[in-house]
Amino acid sequence: MISRRDFLKAITAGIAIYPYRNVIASEKKERILNLYNIHTEESLNIQYYYLGRYDINALAEINHFLRCHYTNEVMTMDVELIDLLCDIKDKIGFNREVVIISGYRSRLYNEYLRSIGRKVGVRSLHLIGCAIDFTIPGMSTKEIASIAKSFGKGGVGVYTDFVHIDTGRIRYW
Repeated sequence: MISRRDFLKAITAGIAIYPYRNVIASEKKERILNLYNIHTEESLNIQYYYLGRYDINALAEINHFLRCHYTNEVMTMDVELIDLLCDIKDKIGFNREVVIISGYRSRLYNEYLRSIGRKVGVRSLHLIGCAIDFTIPGMSTKEIASIAKSFGKGGVGVYTDFVHIDTGRIRYW
């Protein structure tokens, strides 16, 4: 019979890995992102996956990097989204820099954008860490979007200066 202490330890461990439940297994040996955030002017070059394991500390750094630049709030980003961004980047070129326009967006910032006439969704997936707007220098947004669509995951939106990806239902605009 399992002791109460061991049961509580198992529950605590389960809660800790729950955000990463859909990405426990991956076919890649390593995942590396080279990121630049246009709003904070920060750069991050980080390996967040190696030999079948996600580096929780590296994921925390990515979450901080993708924080809302308006409020500095940090959200746990969907790891499937981070993997999709990495897969898109790798298909274009392993060492390419990804320029982040928007990762997590706080409700306060989302409402501010709406108040100045930006067409952002009231229930945007940016609000829950499931969307990223980005570009890759030297690539057109149409080229990036085409590659993103080839993975058949989530939403892909093409804008003049960036591409939106998310891990919601599959849809394109």
